[in-house]
Amino acid sequence: MTRISVRGVAVASATAVTAVGAVVGVASGSEGAKQTQPVDVAGATLLQDVPVGAHAQTVSDHFAAQASAQQASADAAAKKAAEEAARQKAAADAQAKADAEKAAKEAAEKAAKAAEAKRKSDEEAANRAKARSVMASVPAGSVQEMAAQIVGNDAQFQCFSQIVKRESGWNYTASNPSSGAYGLVQALPGSKMASAGADWRTNPATQIKWGLNYMNSRYGSPCGAWSFWQSHHWY
Repeated sequence: MTRISVRGVAVASATAVTAVGAVVGVASGSEGAKQTQPVDVAGATLLQDVPVGAHAQTVSDHFAAQASAQQASADAAAKKAAEEAARQKAAADAQAKADAEKAAKEAAEKAAKAAEAKRKSDEEAANRAKARSVMASVPAGSVQEMAAQIVGNDAQFQCFSQIVKRESGWNYTASNPSSGAYGLVQALPGSKMASAGADWRTNPATQIKWGLNYMNSRYGSPCGAWSFWQSHHWY
Protein backbone atom coordinates (compact mmCIF):
# COMPACT_ATOMS: atom_id res chain seq x y z
CA MET A 1 0.00 0.00 0.00
CA THR A 2 1.40 3.36 -1.02
CA ARG A 3 1.85 5.92 1.88
CA ILE A 4 0.49 9.40 1.15
CA SER A 5 -0.07 12.51 3.25
CA VAL A 6 -3.52 12.26 4.90
CA ARG A 7 -3.72 16.00 5.26
CA GLY A 8 -2.91 16.43 1.53
CA VAL A 9 -5.64 13.96 0.57
CA ALA A 10 -8.19 15.70 2.74
CA VAL A 11 -7.43 19.08 1.24
CA ALA A 12 -7.39 17.75 -2.30
CA SER A 13 -10.64 15.83 -1.77
CA ALA A 14 -12.40 18.86 -0.35
CA THR A 15 -11.19 20.98 -3.25
CA ALA A 16 -12.27 18.40 -5.80
CA VAL A 17 -15.72 18.07 -4.26
CA THR A 18 -16.12 21.84 -4.29
CA ALA A 19 -15.09 22.01 -7.92
CA VAL A 20 -17.52 19.22 -8.94
CA GLY A 21 -20.34 20.84 -6.98
CA ALA A 22 -19.75 24.07 -8.81
CA VAL A 23 -19.95 22.39 -12.19
CA VAL A 24 -23.15 20.55 -11.26
CA GLY A 25 -24.68 23.73 -9.97
CA VAL A 26 -24.03 25.50 -13.26
CA ALA A 27 -25.59 22.69 -15.20
CA SER A 28 -28.69 22.62 -13.04
CA GLY A 29 -29.20 26.30 -13.08
CA SER A 30 -28.88 26.63 -16.83
CA GLU A 31 -32.45 25.50 -17.35
CA GLY A 32 -34.24 28.16 -15.28
CA ALA A 33 -31.78 30.95 -14.96
CA LYS A 34 -31.65 33.69 -17.46
CA GLN A 35 -27.99 34.45 -16.83
CA THR A 36 -25.21 32.16 -15.69
CA GLN A 37 -21.70 32.84 -14.39
CA PRO A 38 -18.87 30.71 -15.75
CA VAL A 39 -16.96 28.76 -13.07
CA ASP A 40 -13.14 28.80 -13.23
CA VAL A 41 -11.91 25.41 -12.13
CA ALA A 42 -8.53 25.75 -13.69
CA GLY A 43 -6.94 26.95 -10.43
CA ALA A 44 -8.65 24.34 -8.23
CA THR A 45 -6.48 21.71 -6.59
CA LEU A 46 -7.53 18.33 -7.81
CA LEU A 47 -6.85 14.94 -6.29
CA GLN A 48 -4.30 14.32 -8.98
CA ASP A 49 -2.10 17.08 -7.46
CA VAL A 50 -1.70 15.20 -4.15
CA PRO A 51 1.81 13.63 -3.97
CA VAL A 52 1.70 9.89 -4.39
CA GLY A 53 4.13 7.05 -4.66
CA ALA A 54 7.83 7.77 -4.27
CA HIS A 55 7.25 11.49 -3.95
CA ALA A 56 4.85 10.99 -1.04
CA GLN A 57 7.34 8.67 0.64
CA THR A 58 10.08 11.29 0.26
CA VAL A 59 7.89 13.95 1.89
CA SER A 60 7.00 11.60 4.73
CA ASP A 61 10.65 10.66 5.24
CA HIS A 62 11.61 14.34 5.29
CA PHE A 63 9.15 15.10 8.10
CA ALA A 64 10.28 11.99 9.99
CA ALA A 65 13.92 13.07 9.65
CA GLN A 66 13.07 16.54 10.95
CA ALA A 67 11.27 15.06 13.95
CA SER A 68 14.22 12.75 14.65
CA ALA A 69 16.68 15.64 14.39
CA GLN A 70 14.61 17.75 16.78
CA GLN A 71 14.37 14.85 19.26
CA ALA A 72 18.12 14.25 19.02
CA SER A 73 18.80 17.95 19.63
CA ALA A 74 16.50 17.94 22.65
CA ASP A 75 18.20 14.79 24.01
CA ALA A 76 21.65 16.32 23.51
CA ALA A 77 20.61 19.52 25.30
CA ALA A 78 19.16 17.52 28.19
CA LYS A 79 22.34 15.40 28.43
CA LYS A 80 24.55 18.51 28.40
CA ALA A 81 22.45 20.13 31.14
CA ALA A 82 22.67 16.96 33.24
CA GLU A 83 26.45 16.76 32.77
CA GLU A 84 26.87 20.41 33.75
CA ALA A 85 24.73 19.92 36.85
CA ALA A 86 26.81 16.86 37.78
CA ARG A 87 30.05 18.80 37.24
CA GLN A 88 28.88 21.67 39.44
CA LYS A 89 27.80 19.25 42.18
CA ALA A 90 31.14 17.43 42.03
CA ALA A 91 33.00 20.75 42.26
CA ALA A 92 30.85 21.85 45.22
CA ASP A 93 31.41 18.50 46.97
CA ALA A 94 35.17 18.70 46.38
CA GLN A 95 35.32 22.25 47.75
CA ALA A 96 33.29 21.27 50.80
CA LYS A 97 35.63 18.32 51.42
CA ALA A 98 38.72 20.53 51.03
CA ASP A 99 37.27 23.11 53.43
CA ALA A 100 36.48 20.41 55.98
CA GLU A 101 39.99 18.93 55.72
CA LYS A 102 41.56 22.37 56.08
CA ALA A 103 39.46 23.15 59.15
CA ALA A 104 40.34 19.78 60.69
CA LYS A 105 44.05 20.33 60.01
CA GLU A 106 43.98 23.82 61.52
CA ALA A 107 42.15 22.50 64.58
CA ALA A 108 44.71 19.70 64.99
CA GLU A 109 47.63 22.14 64.66
CA LYS A 110 46.02 24.48 67.18
CA ALA A 111 45.48 21.61 69.61
CA ALA A 112 49.10 20.45 69.14
CA LYS A 113 50.43 23.96 69.81
CA ALA A 114 48.27 24.26 72.90
CA ALA A 115 49.51 20.88 74.15
CA GLU A 116 53.15 21.86 73.51
CA ALA A 117 52.68 25.19 75.29
CA LYS A 118 51.16 23.40 78.26
CA ARG A 119 53.99 20.87 78.32
CA LYS A 120 56.59 23.65 78.36
CA SER A 121 54.67 25.54 81.01
CA ASP A 122 54.45 22.44 83.20
CA GLU A 123 58.15 21.71 82.65
CA GLU A 124 59.15 25.25 83.59
CA ALA A 125 56.95 25.13 86.66
CA ALA A 126 58.53 21.84 87.69
CA ASN A 127 62.03 23.24 87.14
CA ARG A 128 61.24 26.32 89.21
CA ALA A 129 59.91 24.16 92.01
CA LYS A 130 63.00 21.96 91.83
CA ALA A 131 65.28 25.01 91.83
CA ARG A 132 63.56 26.41 94.90
CA SER A 133 63.98 23.08 96.63
CA VAL A 134 67.68 22.86 95.77
CA MET A 135 68.24 26.52 96.70
CA ALA A 136 66.79 25.92 100.13
CA SER A 137 69.13 22.99 100.68
CA VAL A 138 72.33 24.70 99.40
CA PRO A 139 73.36 27.81 101.38
CA ALA A 140 75.23 30.55 99.54
CA GLY A 141 78.40 29.83 101.51
CA SER A 142 78.28 26.22 100.40
CA VAL A 143 78.15 27.32 96.72
CA GLN A 144 81.32 29.37 97.20
CA GLU A 145 83.00 26.50 98.97
CA MET A 146 81.99 24.22 96.11
CA ALA A 147 83.49 26.70 93.62
CA ALA A 148 86.73 26.92 95.60
CA GLN A 149 87.05 23.14 95.48
CA ILE A 150 86.36 22.99 91.71
CA VAL A 151 88.47 26.01 90.65
CA GLY A 152 91.33 25.11 93.01
CA ASN A 153 94.14 27.73 92.94
CA ASP A 154 93.41 30.52 95.41
CA ALA A 155 94.35 33.31 92.98
CA GLN A 156 92.22 31.85 90.18
CA PHE A 157 89.35 31.30 92.57
CA GLN A 158 89.50 34.95 93.66
CA CYS A 159 89.27 36.04 90.01
CA PHE A 160 86.43 33.58 89.40
CA SER A 161 84.65 34.83 92.52
CA GLN A 162 84.93 38.49 91.43
CA ILE A 163 83.17 37.71 88.14
CA VAL A 164 80.44 35.56 89.69
CA LYS A 165 79.78 38.13 92.42
CA ARG A 166 79.15 40.83 89.79
CA GLU A 167 77.26 38.62 87.32
CA SER A 168 74.86 36.84 89.66
CA GLY A 169 75.70 37.59 93.29
CA TRP A 170 76.35 33.84 93.74
CA ASN A 171 72.70 33.08 92.91
CA TYR A 172 72.71 30.01 90.68
CA THR A 173 69.08 30.60 89.66
CA ALA A 174 69.70 34.21 88.64
CA SER A 175 68.02 35.01 85.32
CA ASN A 176 68.29 38.11 83.16
CA PRO A 177 64.77 38.74 81.78
CA SER A 178 66.00 40.94 78.95
CA SER A 179 68.87 38.81 77.62
CA GLY A 180 67.99 35.35 78.87
CA ALA A 181 71.37 34.87 80.59
CA TYR A 182 71.19 32.38 83.46
CA GLY A 183 73.05 31.02 86.45
CA LEU A 184 76.17 31.86 88.44
CA VAL A 185 78.22 32.87 85.41
CA GLN A 186 75.21 34.19 83.44
CA ALA A 187 75.64 31.90 80.46
CA LEU A 188 73.89 33.26 77.37
CA PRO A 189 71.77 31.41 76.66
CA GLY A 190 71.64 29.33 79.81
CA SER A 191 71.14 26.16 77.79
CA LYS A 192 74.82 26.33 76.80
CA MET A 193 75.60 24.85 80.22
CA ALA A 194 73.87 21.62 79.20
CA SER A 195 77.24 20.58 77.77
CA ALA A 196 78.41 20.25 81.40
CA GLY A 197 75.29 18.50 82.65
CA ALA A 198 71.56 18.15 82.08
CA ASP A 199 70.92 19.60 85.55
CA TRP A 200 72.45 22.98 84.64
CA ARG A 201 69.34 24.85 85.82
CA THR A 202 69.48 23.61 89.40
CA ASN A 203 72.99 22.33 90.10
CA PRO A 204 75.56 25.03 90.96
CA ALA A 205 78.41 22.53 90.55
CA THR A 206 77.43 22.02 86.90
CA GLN A 207 77.38 25.79 86.35
CA ILE A 208 80.76 26.25 88.04
CA LYS A 209 82.33 23.55 85.87
CA TRP A 210 80.92 25.07 82.72
CA GLY A 211 81.98 28.60 83.73
CA LEU A 212 85.53 27.51 84.56
CA ASN A 213 85.86 25.70 81.22
CA TYR A 214 84.51 28.78 79.39
CA MET A 215 86.99 31.13 81.09
CA ASN A 216 89.91 28.80 80.44
CA SER A 217 89.08 28.21 76.78
CA ARG A 218 88.29 31.84 75.93
CA TYR A 219 90.66 33.83 78.17
CA GLY A 220 93.21 31.26 79.33
CA SER A 221 92.14 31.37 82.97
CA PRO A 222 89.60 32.93 85.35
CA CYS A 223 92.08 35.76 86.00
CA GLY A 224 92.35 36.39 82.25
CA ALA A 225 88.54 36.58 82.14
CA TRP A 226 88.49 38.91 85.15
CA SER A 227 91.03 41.24 83.48
CA PHE A 228 88.83 41.43 80.38
CA TRP A 229 85.72 42.00 82.51
CA GLN A 230 87.33 44.95 84.29
CA SER A 231 87.94 46.67 80.94
CA HIS A 232 84.60 45.86 79.29
CA HIS A 233 82.20 44.97 82.14
CA TRP A 234 81.30 41.78 80.35
CA TYR A 235 83.24 38.70 79.38
